[in-house]
Parts: sequence; C-alpha cells; structure tokens
Amino acid sequence: MSARESLTNWLRLTLTPGIGGQTQRKLLDAFGLPEVIFATGRNTLSGVVGDRATRLLLDTENRSAIDRALAWSEQPGQYLLCLADPEYPQSLLQTPDPPTLLYVRGRLDLLNSAALAVVGSRNPTPQGAMNAERFSAALAAAGLTIVSGLALGIDAAAHRGALSASGHTIALIGTGIDRLYPAVNQALAFEIADRGAIVSEFPLGTPPAASNFPRRNRLIAGLSRGTLVVEATTESGSLITARLAAELGREVFAIPGSIHSPQSRGCHRLLKEGAKLVETVQDVVDELRWLQSAGPIEQAPETTAESRGLLLSMGFDPCSLDDLATRTGLTADAVSVMLLHLELDGQVANLPGGHYQRISRA
Repeated sequence: MSARESLTNWLRLTLTPGIGGQTQRKLLDAFGLPEVIFATGRNTLSGVVGDRATRLLLDTENRSAIDRALAWSEQPGQYLLCLADPEYPQSLLQTPDPPTLLYVRGRLDLLNSAALAVVGSRNPTPQGAMNAERFSAALAAAGLTIVSGLALGIDAAAHRGALSASGHTIALIGTGIDRLYPAVNQALAFEIADRGAIVSEFPLGTPPAASNFPRRNRLIAGLSRGTLVVEATTESGSLITARLAAELGREVFAIPGSIHSPQSRGCHRLLKEGAKLVETVQDVVDELRWLQSAGPIEQAPETTAESRGLLLSMGFDPCSLDDLATRTGLTADAVSVMLLHLELDGQVANLPGGHYQRISRA
C-alpha cells in the first residue's frame, strides 16, 4: 500500500462525523491500522464499536473532505501526522487521548523538542504581557521551544517573545489549520508558521467554537514538559491547561502578582495548590534541570533619584495621579511629567480610568 493510500485511510477514519477520538482509539486498539479496520466485516466491527458507529464508518461519504486534506498536505511545509508516524510527538503519545491525526504547518522537528508551555489571560495587565514576552524570550534563547495557543494576551506575547529571541515556538490552535483565529493574530501566525510550527487536531474548515479550546489546551499541556501560567483569573482557561499538566505529571509554574489584581488570583490559587513559584527565568530552569543556565532578563534603564522615589511610592498596584501627588508631596503637574518619562522608558503603564502601574523590568 502506498503512503497516499495509507494516509487516505487515516483521513477516512478521522473525518467520519460521529466517530470521535475514543471510538477511533478503540478501533485502532482492536485492529491496528485503518486499512485493517475498513477491510473488516460489519459484524466484527459492530462487536467492537456497535451498530451505529459501524454504519457511520462504512456508509459515510467523505471523499471530498479527504481529497481536500490530501491536497492541503501536498503544499510545501504542510503535513498530516498520524499516530504511526515516527515524527509524531512522543510527549503526546504519553497522554491518555493523543489525537489520531495532526495537521502541522511549519517545522516538524520542533514537535519533539524540549518545550515549555507559557499561557495566561487574554486580557493581561501591562506587567503580565511584559512578563510573558520577556520570560519567553529568555527561555527560548536558552534553548526551550515555547508552546502556547495563539490567543490574545499572554499567548501572543509568549509567541512574540520567543520569536524576538530568534528562538522556537509552537502554536496549538482550536480551529482548522486553515482558519487562523483570532484574525488580529494572523500576521503573528504566519511568522510562527515560517519560523516555528502551527498544529491543530481539527479538520480543515473547523470554525472557532467554545468546546474546541479546552481540547486544544490538553495538547498544549501534553506537548510540553512544564506549564508556566503568567497571569490568570480564577475562571481562566489557562488553569485548565495547568490542571491537565499536573495530571500528566508535568511541572506547573506560576508567577505571583498583586493581591488586589483579579488577573493574579488564578496564579495564586495554583501556588496554594503546589505550583512552583517563579520570580526569575532561573527558577524554571533550575526546577526542570534541562539547561545549565539562562540569559538574564533585560534590566531597567537608569532613572533619576526623583523618578526612583516616585516608583517606590507607586509600588506595583494601579494608582491615580492624585494618589501619587499625595504620597510624594509633589505637585500633580510635576508627577505627570515624571510619569510621562517613565512611560516612555517602559517602566510605567498608563491604564484606563486615569490610573498608572509600575512595570517591573527585572
């Protein structure tokens, strides 16, 4: 049997509506390969998966979807990986429910590299977004592949950080690989496909749906040796990723934040549950013991004594201009000028509602 014929059978198995991953695995456990499944009689198949699944499997016409997937995989840099492929990620094979088929665009070799998931809120604070980008840059420069989900916020910052360090990154997505989501991240996705890899288990044309993203999260956890949660509310999907990582016996890391910030409460919950507290890149490296050392995160530029005093008065919680004037004893105009310079230096963020927040650069 040719490679194309074999792949056709894998596609026929995975593109049959109503035949999910659990049924696919049951069939593969019983018969070994898809070509054997489709050569088996109805009565024997029914004895394994029941009459309904057998009818769906043998009577569904899905040739057009199969041909479309085959044509997609024949384009440069685009691949279909089945469970039997040697390039299939070994870390996913160690999970309870590895996808039967993966759609990959980009570098196959990265799928079996040492990887760390970096995840978090879609609506991060300025500090959270900076942490995601800088930690990812330093970890990627040290040799780790950064894995995330191409979502807004922390995910996008993690991918950008890895790319900025000329490192490697993989995006696991919750749509068909031809339906990049969200649209605002398409340019980033193209850069990831060119220099890293984009991976999906969903058939071509699959639109974004709420139920897809928890499934995507299990692949983020499964592909990685550890998961770093940068910032998250208690309702964040990144906590699902962290829980799945823990269930797989992988390391879970969390960066603490302000006790007043809802975006930090998910990380604080993880820390209470036993996640490793992360303050520096070296905390991750030391725990995982993959690497001998990691480059330092860029330090803050020099500031004047007055500016340093203002930063100390700010702390790391959002505060208003009037609050800062009261704390420092300076006029509001003087504080406003200093805040502008600190914002241009990347040490302070201007938040909605006339508030400001100090951004740690160390």
